Amino acid sequence: MTETLPPAVRERVVAIAARTLDEMPAADVPRPLRPVRRFMPAKRLRLGAAPLAAALESDPAFRARVAADVRRDEPDLVGVLETADGPPPAAPPEEIAAVAYLLRLAGWESYVDAAARDAREAGDAARAEEELREARAALEAHRRAAESERDTLRERLETCRSELEEARRRLRASTERCRRAETEARAALGEAATARAQAEAATREADVDRRRLRGRVQELETALGAARRGSREARSMDTAQLRVLLDTMIASANGMRKALDLPPIVQRPGDLLATSAAAPATPFAGINLRGLPGDHPGIVDDVLVIPGVHLIVDGYNVTKRGYGAQPLRSQRTRLLSGIATLATRMVEGEITVVFDAAEVTERPVGISAPRNVRVVFSDPGEIADLEIVRRVKAEPEGRAVVVVSSDREVAEASAAAGAYPVSSDALLARLSRT
Repeated sequence: MTETLPPAVRERVVAIAARTLDEMPAADVPRPLRPVRRFMPAKRLRLGAAPLAAALESDPAFRARVAADVRRDEPDLVGVLETADGPPPAAPPEEIAAVAYLLRLAGWESYVDAAARDAREAGDAARAEEELREARAALEAHRRAAESERDTLRERLETCRSELEEARRRLRASTERCRRAETEARAALGEAATARAQAEAATREADVDRRRLRGRVQELETALGAARRGSREARSMDTAQLRVLLDTMIASANGMRKALDLPPIVQRPGDLLATSAAAPATPFAGINLRGLPGDHPGIVDDVLVIPGVHLIVDGYNVTKRGYGAQPLRSQRTRLLSGIATLATRMVEGEITVVFDAAEVTERPVGISAPRNVRVVFSDPGEIADLEIVRRVKAEPEGRAVVVVSSDREVAEASAAAGAYPVSSDALLARLSRT
């Protein structure tokens, strides 16, 4: 029967039964409730609710013991319920329904129904209150959103007004410009009409001059034909004489080359460079850098197309800026591989890569230089800076010499010796494109 009780009434009935179970002697406790009695009070209400409710329905003796405790603990309420026509108005409905259910008073079902109605009404009131709060919150949110939308619309309205005023101002300015343009166009049309009349008069005068000059041209063409026939014979004689002299000079030059046994390719200053320094060269200023930044790869492209240029590269200055984490051998191999590609674009030029050997006792061996690329190590104990400047000074005056290094001292010394300095970053940027 307890399954039909409202939750609040059922909880109150189980609490009263649990209190009675706690006060009963151990010998009087029904067998199904003995495990429940060993529970803690809070756990007894939570886990023992079903056994207690079942015992109240199936065990008359336990129910009578619980009813007796109710009469003892709630004598006033029990007395009112047994003598009065209705429940006391101040008592909680679930308490009244629980006492009436346990005592099995006449009409206890009506008390249970009243408690159920009260619980439903309380739940409905709580839900209505919650819905009211939610509706108020939604209304407030809508009100704030409406205010925000209103403010946004006001700002847009102000913006539209400003744009409209600006458009009106521009329209007035455009109208004024159109008026001026129309005035200028009318003036231009008048000037064009005057110019057309002048041109027509000039055309008539030109026709007269053209007819006069045409007759003169015919006279000159006749005289020119006669002069050409007279000079053709003289020019043929001069041409024959010059051709004889040119063939004689070519034959003499070939004879001298064979007599001196000259090789087909002359060695360059970089191949014959000794330890002694040469005279300073005149600074070369023939590179068109197109106003590019100092690290732009296009600078290297400008250098490569200069006929006969000598490109000197500060090897380790370039490799340590670009891939300094690699071993020195790998740095040299990677740099020479990239420079080999650039050397193929040069026109009668050469590339010299100078590596620093100041901190080693002997130069590395096994260096394979690409075609048109010279690989040089400075002498032991000597830095590459001195070798680079020495090779710049060894070049003849007027030859294009470019030094690639981001070392400020090397760049300044090379420029003073007649070379054009280029940043190592520009060469690294160019190599990254190959």
